[in-house]
Amino acid sequence: MENLSAFAHQVFESQAFSQFIGAELTQVGSDHAELSLRIADHHKQQHGFVHGGVLSYLADNAITFAGGLALGGNALTSEFKINYIKPAKGSHLLARARARSAGKRQAVCQCEIFVVVEGVETLCALAQGTVVAAA
Repeated sequence: MENLSAFAHQVFESQAFSQFIGAELTQVGSDHAELSLRIADHHKQQHGFVHGGVLSYLADNAITFAGGLALGGNALTSEFKINYIKPAKGSHLLARARARSAGKRQAVCQCEIFVVVEGVETLCALAQGTVVAAA
């Protein structure tokens, strides 16, 4: 798993958009991943909440990492959906994804996104997606 973990971090660090937005890959395992993002003003929409596109990015990337790890290498998102549960307003976000089913070519993954306010995590979005092994 150490090689897979190093691979995951290498892939993440090569993602220009992830670096631009300020996300971090904070945990990886054989079928799961966690991303974090310190909330800044440029992540917010007009009401002061984190923009849905930022939450979608976290869900998509966390799901793809969890699925890729479960599949043992490079992977791509085939599809995903997200439910916004409550507005995200706090200090940072945590996206925790896990592969719930993995075969040879695809994995079905779920992601929970939490907003953190004074150390308390509150669920703000749920996502599910399918990840396929990259050719």
